[in-house]
Amino acid sequence: MAVPARTCGASRPGPARTALPWPGRGPRPGPGARRPPSGPPRPLLLLLPPLLLLPLLAAPGASAYSFPQQHTMQHWARRLEQEIDGVMRIFGGVQQLREIYKDNRNLFEVQENEPQKLVEKVAGDIESLLDRKVQALKRLADAAENFQKAHRWQDNIKEEDILYYDAKADAELDDPESEDVERGSKASTLRLDFVEDSNFKNKVNYSYTAVQIPTDIYKGSTVILNELNWTEALENVFIENRRQDPTLLWQVFGSATGVTRYYPATPWRAPKKIDLYDVRRRPWYIQGASSPKDMVIIVDVSGSVSGLTLKLMKTSVCEMLDTLSDDDYVNVASFNEKAQPVSCFTHLVQANVRNKKVFKEAVQGMVAKGTTGYKAGFEYAFDQLQNSNITRANCNKMIMMFTDGGEDRVQDVFEKYNWPNRTVRVFTFSVGQHNYDVTPLQWMACANKGYYFEIPSIGAIRINTQEYLDVLGRPMVLAGKEAKQVQWTNVYEDALGLGLVVTGTLPVFNLTQDGPGEKKNQLILGVMGIDVALNDIKRLTPNYTLGANGYVFAIDLNGYVLLHPNLKPQTTNFREPVTLDFLDAELEDENKEEIRRSMIDGNKGHKQIRTLVKSLDERYVDEVMRNYTWVPIRSTNYSLGLVLPPYSTFYLQANLSDQILQVKYFEFLLPSSFESEGHVFIAPREYCKDLNASDNNTEFLKNFIELMEKVTPDSKQCNNFLLHNLILDTGITQQLVERVWRDQDLNTYSLLAVFAATDGGITRVFPNKAADDWTENPEPFNASFYRRSLDNHGYVFKPPHQDALLRPLELENDTVGILVSTAVELSLGGRTLRPAVVGVKLDLEAWAEKFKVLASNRTHQDQPQKCGPSSHCEMDCEVNNEDLLCVLIDDGGFLVLSNQNHQWDQVGRFFSEVDANLMLALYNNSFYTRKESYDYQAACAPQPPGNLGAAPRGVFVPTIADFLNLAWWTSAAAWSLFQQLLYGLIYHSWFQADPAEAEGNAEARESSCVMKQTQYYFGSVNASYNAIIDCGNCSRLFHAQRLTNTNLLFVVAEKPLCSQCEGGRLLQKETHCPADGPEQCELVQRPRYRRGPHICFDYNATEDTSDCGRGASFPPSLGVLVSLQLLLLLGLPPRPQPQVHAHASRRV
Repeated sequence: MAVPARTCGASRPGPARTALPWPGRGPRPGPGARRPPSGPPRPLLLLLPPLLLLPLLAAPGASAYSFPQQHTMQHWARRLEQEIDGVMRIFGGVQQLREIYKDNRNLFEVQENEPQKLVEKVAGDIESLLDRKVQALKRLADAAENFQKAHRWQDNIKEEDILYYDAKADAELDDPESEDVERGSKASTLRLDFVEDSNFKNKVNYSYTAVQIPTDIYKGSTVILNELNWTEALENVFIENRRQDPTLLWQVFGSATGVTRYYPATPWRAPKKIDLYDVRRRPWYIQGASSPKDMVIIVDVSGSVSGLTLKLMKTSVCEMLDTLSDDDYVNVASFNEKAQPVSCFTHLVQANVRNKKVFKEAVQGMVAKGTTGYKAGFEYAFDQLQNSNITRANCNKMIMMFTDGGEDRVQDVFEKYNWPNRTVRVFTFSVGQHNYDVTPLQWMACANKGYYFEIPSIGAIRINTQEYLDVLGRPMVLAGKEAKQVQWTNVYEDALGLGLVVTGTLPVFNLTQDGPGEKKNQLILGVMGIDVALNDIKRLTPNYTLGANGYVFAIDLNGYVLLHPNLKPQTTNFREPVTLDFLDAELEDENKEEIRRSMIDGNKGHKQIRTLVKSLDERYVDEVMRNYTWVPIRSTNYSLGLVLPPYSTFYLQANLSDQILQVKYFEFLLPSSFESEGHVFIAPREYCKDLNASDNNTEFLKNFIELMEKVTPDSKQCNNFLLHNLILDTGITQQLVERVWRDQDLNTYSLLAVFAATDGGITRVFPNKAADDWTENPEPFNASFYRRSLDNHGYVFKPPHQDALLRPLELENDTVGILVSTAVELSLGGRTLRPAVVGVKLDLEAWAEKFKVLASNRTHQDQPQKCGPSSHCEMDCEVNNEDLLCVLIDDGGFLVLSNQNHQWDQVGRFFSEVDANLMLALYNNSFYTRKESYDYQAACAPQPPGNLGAAPRGVFVPTIADFLNLAWWTSAAAWSLFQQLLYGLIYHSWFQADPAEAEGNAEARESSCVMKQTQYYFGSVNASYNAIIDCGNCSRLFHAQRLTNTNLLFVVAEKPLCSQCEGGRLLQKETHCPADGPEQCELVQRPRYRRGPHICFDYNATEDTSDCGRGASFPPSLGVLVSLQLLLLLGLPPRPQPQVHAHASRRV
């Protein structure tokens, strides 16, 4: 949610500095009058001691009024304070509610939250939950290895020999353009019946597994059919796992061939456009298939790289970046005669979402020129990998080179940097169709424990930019049981609709051998995964005993939150993990950095800190005390923390054993009692299992009452703690009505309503008719006024929320009100707690008039003071409202009350939108402090595409001269173009498909973005004093003073004579940050502390590196090209053939 702002914001604004103006009203002084001395520009605000300021307060012109003296305005402030305090004492009922709680002391107990015990218990419960998933994972992985080892490879296997449920079959049958419909799939696909299951948020079948095969993989290939054959046996293990643990969610085997088999079966969530889902690109698979990586990508941008080939390289690099996770580090450079980074990153950086986005944008700017210089590229890459002064993965080190070909083998570079130990793997990629000898590229890869790949066209990119993971998996496979360790992922969006999940992963190894005495197979078969929904983990944490501002959170080794109340991504792209740093979820400070580091290191700890917190509506910032307690969650990568305000150390637990009293209090929940006792809103909590939820509180209350007529508060299907507390608070708030509210005349004090809200979930609003205009959240823990009142002493004013872009408030029927609330603090046996908040709702118009009277020279009920021509008077906020501006502004800088009638409809707006000049003066005078932060979970409207042409993006378009040139037709460009067009016939919109749309989010109208948030809060100034806004002929006097025991600032100022002093406008509303937040190039220079996984498998002495890729490049023949064109004209795409990869050894 928030990090301290570094960029994306202007420096402190201010008007132009000018000489001190002549302060006052009326005509300007003549030539003989005393003027301010000339000299250098003065500060924006000249703070003058009261005695020096007095001679300047009276205007020398005809007016008989002068600006009020300081003691006069202090007197007005005291009157305002007294009036507010008096109303709250009479109607708020704080003291009376304290007495009610004490009178009912026998109906509840005071329980203590012991942070260390609480956090250890929750950590233990989470550990037990995850351990059950670990045991299921191990059973699956062992079974898979044994099934594959016992499987006999079949060369002649056919589609009709395999019976399985194809999860995409229904969608493909509905799509007439589907590949399988066109060619007529021969696979024997099962037809299943499904039942709705709330745990999966989906329709499922518990008797079968489902299979998903990526779109760009031919289902009928021998490799795929053999994979389907042996993985079928996993079905029984999946079923047995669920029998042993009914809480299991998705159990998934992701194969290195691309096949996904998951349980229980459910239809695939077919996207509107191309389904680009490939399990090997999922965050959980990548994390489970290899150890962390330090990767340097170097791209040949010499002049020989044609336009089309360069586009293929750019796309390949982007796809390669998508195979990296947050545990990896990467840099990208281009080279010709020299090598240089493509972005602002000069060293390896973490492969997180934002850094990868910078790389992807920078790669698009690469331009081909110069000559090929492999030496420059490799030297740059090795230097990057040898830099030990930066944070990096310190595990698998590799160089990925994309080129169109060359003759130099740069053996001297490898001898210097990498031999004889060969600690850096080199992967080479021959991109595009060309006639170059690829032997040097093959040699580079084979000589450095890497692999050689060919990417002749767009269709080969995805498969060949992820196959390197098989090579990295070799040391893991050879390590055997040592490498069989469960890892838990970052949070990410489940592809099948579970929402946010984490996944436990375990690699599955190929245990076969080529023959007796032969070397052990070193291929990874795939990754086994089991999902755990975040909601299931949240259920293990205390819900309501921590109070409105207490919470539990958890982070991983990267500092990313697994649990946090502020983890609320507005949009999710399931291609990427949800990575919200703990320091972005909260407002960052040094104490939290220290806590985060200790948690990442797996330590226990406790610390009380003073910190800043945002309000729930993100309009305010409060400085508060918080107690942080944390412990590691054993056997996982996670650490758990507990945050408690000091006032939440204790909480109430109702003890309503008297059933007659239960019935009595319950009757006050019935709508028939609302007319006399006030309207009751109940928090929409999970009181009982059979309680039907509803967003409409009236309907929810009805459902609750109907259920309570069938069960008792002590029923086993109900949460007895929640129910007893709810009923107790119903009775306690009713007694407040009886003792205080019912006998008072609200109209006498211009009140629209009085209210009380409690920890138990009751919000009682009196009188009943006031509920029609009640817009606060019925869950007190989610109501901004409730949470802020607990954190602030005194009376908290909350004006109605207004956005500058919306129309002003409509003041009709006296329905616009200002909330004033305060916490009820109890002290019971030396234990202090705050179980409730009470308050009033002020009638805006009536209190605006009252405000004018209180800030005037009236005494009691006297008439407004008149000032004759010969007498000298001070201006006040009532008589002189045409010359004097008087306002009350809250601690967030929002207008609460004004003596200007035309500003009443602007109440609730940020004051800079009402009077920019005066708000700027208050800010520059330290009455307010600004806090800027970034929201990394925001959603923004999609940006319009930059290219509106009809041609597919990234496709080379030949000229007429090219078509007339026979040499062009036999060139690599034509060959590659035909291949791309052929691919386009099968996979429509490949080039145009946005990744989010292609992956199934086509209907989403918004995309993830970064928003800059700005909040203001009271600064260090508590004094009352006068000041001058130095603005030439438009200068103004003003007085500002905090009202004690409130969150209000009382400001009296001269109204501006003109609008020439526009020195800047403070902004409060959330703004889109086009650069995606703080400048990434600056942030990577100060990386946050993190730790990678504690295990690393990047070397094994027995590794066989002889399998390193043996591609062959050949010039295309004219006959083949003509045949391809005929196929294009006929619109008959060729039947895909099984792709022959270097990993055909899976057949073993």
